[in-house]
Amino acid sequence: MDSQGRIQLAVIGAGYWGPNLVRNFTACGSAVVTHLCDLDLSRAQKVAAPYPAIATTNNLEGVLASDIDAVAIATPVRTHFPLAKQALLAGKHVLVEKPLAWSVAEGQELVALAEAQGRVLMCDHTFCYTGAVRKMREVVQSGELGDVLYFDSVRVNLGLIQSDVNVLWDLAPHDLSILDYVLPADLRPVAVSAQGVDAVGTGYASVAYLTLHFGRPVIANVHANWLSPVKVRMTLVGGTKKMLVWDDNEPSEKVRIYDKGIEIGDQDPNRIRVSYRHGACFIPVLDSTEALARMAREFCSAITGGRAPETDGAAGLRVLKALEAANRSLQAGGVRVELA
Repeated sequence: MDSQGRIQLAVIGAGYWGPNLVRNFTACGSAVVTHLCDLDLSRAQKVAAPYPAIATTNNLEGVLASDIDAVAIATPVRTHFPLAKQALLAGKHVLVEKPLAWSVAEGQELVALAEAQGRVLMCDHTFCYTGAVRKMREVVQSGELGDVLYFDSVRVNLGLIQSDVNVLWDLAPHDLSILDYVLPADLRPVAVSAQGVDAVGTGYASVAYLTLHFGRPVIANVHANWLSPVKVRMTLVGGTKKMLVWDDNEPSEKVRIYDKGIEIGDQDPNRIRVSYRHGACFIPVLDSTEALARMAREFCSAITGGRAPETDGAAGLRVLKALEAANRSLQAGGVRVELA
């Protein structure tokens, strides 16, 4: 730490996400960004221009040999594992943008290494730090919705088609991390099944449907699509008492809680009697703190407090397990694949 007790941090990667990390860690007050490292030195210099105190470099070994405390990695997915491993072996705390690694085996190695080194390993599941998702977690885990029956998420747009991953690996980490964060710890998926289609001939599915199965009457579904004419970012959580809708495209009233549901009356062999409850709709006030600002503070707090962060390596590993199983299901035509 520096003379003011702030965590000294280097950001690795000056591409799309790196500048956001630089800005938020610089502003959080608990950290000081000392280095910005990128293979393209001119790009790093451009990003760091507003921050004269940040040294720019393309020499990662030099950065890791310095007296920094932590690194934040914002590089292509295939590089997450080697960079995070190198940083952990150098004794640094590590933040990695989603997904944690390229495979479950890599994720497991990182989690084990962080534990052995006594270092914080955190995955930047940014949506888990938004006011909307945190309110969802509060409502679900308080029991206000009753027993959870389903989690239904749609993340579609006419989006940036990737050349190295399918649409689930690109978009579903958001939804899977939200599901993992919002649902109680005793409600984890036990298997997945996925179907998709390579609609544009890239070799990877560009439209996909992922279903997560639980060890009780609960189901979750994630719809991911790069070929939608409209952008939809919506999640529904249904319970035995109430239902919740999160529409991330809404400018203000993003979360709504509906006092709606059904009740099954006496049944006979020929007819099921159903009554419908139509109650009020409640719109909670949400914390407007920027998600990345809260995430940066959480990383610093976990380091200084010697504790696991909210979206730790284990959470990132659970997302990886679902993604890897989804790939196997896709390749096998949608069969159910058990999660270890």
